Amino acid sequence: MVSSSGRMPVERVGFVALIFAAVLYLGSGSRGGSSYASMRQLEDVQLSLAGANGAPFPGHILVTGGAGFIGSHATLRLLEDGYAVTIVDNYSRGNRGAIEALRKLAPKNKLRVVDGDLGVQRDLERAFGKHKVDAVIHFAAIAYVGESVAQPLAYYRNVTVNTVGLLEAMRRHDVRKLVYSSTCATYGNPDELPITEKTPTVPINPYGKSKLYAEDAIRDYAVANRDFDAAILRYFNVFGSDPRGRLGEYPRPELRAMGRISGACFDAALGNIPELVVMGTDFPTRDGTCVRDYVHVSDLVDAHLAVLGHVANPPVLYNVGTGKGVTVREFVDACKRVTGVDVTVREQRESRPGDYAEVYADVSKIREELGWEARYVDLEESLGHAWAWRSAHKAGY
Repeated sequence: MVSSSGRMPVERVGFVALIFAAVLYLGSGSRGGSSYASMRQLEDVQLSLAGANGAPFPGHILVTGGAGFIGSHATLRLLEDGYAVTIVDNYSRGNRGAIEALRKLAPKNKLRVVDGDLGVQRDLERAFGKHKVDAVIHFAAIAYVGESVAQPLAYYRNVTVNTVGLLEAMRRHDVRKLVYSSTCATYGNPDELPITEKTPTVPINPYGKSKLYAEDAIRDYAVANRDFDAAILRYFNVFGSDPRGRLGEYPRPELRAMGRISGACFDAALGNIPELVVMGTDFPTRDGTCVRDYVHVSDLVDAHLAVLGHVANPPVLYNVGTGKGVTVREFVDACKRVTGVDVTVREQRESRPGDYAEVYADVSKIREELGWEARYVDLEESLGHAWAWRSAHKAGY
């Protein structure tokens, strides 16, 4: 059921309230990973909040989830553009190797890293407390559709509740700008394509629901705080890697079964797995496999930098994709050509729990308002960037 405004009925608000009452404790919680000396040194950095060589200083950005695939690439771009960056990450999904790579690439006294969990208030205080933060880019979240179906409460806690805790910390530290990393999973199975920002939001899995609830929390906070500005980016399937080969994606082995299709293709090409399993072959699409809009991570980072100067109240909303739908079979064939390996593919009719048939973006709004559009629209070129990094880093960073 969808309301005339295109949103889900407000009954979900009561459900969210129950979630908040049950798990919003922000003072306890599990920690992912353990600290070691170089990470402690990175937390103790006295950031230089000044421009280099007399250039204007653009600001100090707190990046949540900066050890992750997208967050690490965004951090590198921010550093290149002269920003000072504090990362907070608990390494439950992120990669410490990405932090070490960033440490080597960062200008002196421009990168600070807090080993911390957004679900733990003292960790949030450490992230905000040392230097004035000008804006937050919030990437940190678990993000696997199938896992969200199996572990829904973990997703509501990690995605929705932690976003509320972050907003509370922003309020305490008088930080008034936020860019939020959302997802096309908020749309569910759309009735019409391409997907615009006005397409009804009817998520069909807990991942999409948890992201949509977090969006609602941000909007409601903006209503109550008119000096708070935000932007919400709903992006589609992210892949690729830094074209210069400085960063890439290396999911831990225990997470690979839930990860991106490009990673599975590369694992098969490298011999890490015996075959590539394609789940779902009877979708109502041109070849029976699901259709996705694959956007290069560097293009996605460009969108974040573009919107950072255009946060607003009420929060602005943009889709980020290429506008082109690619089937899983087409993607796998492109992977074979890029890697030069004819990997064994096993198809099964049954799809992943919570999966949807076809999504691709209408990006006219972000193009017209911010001048952003994807540069890397050739699928094989983007896969080539990812393969170049992965094949050169078989054991990770």
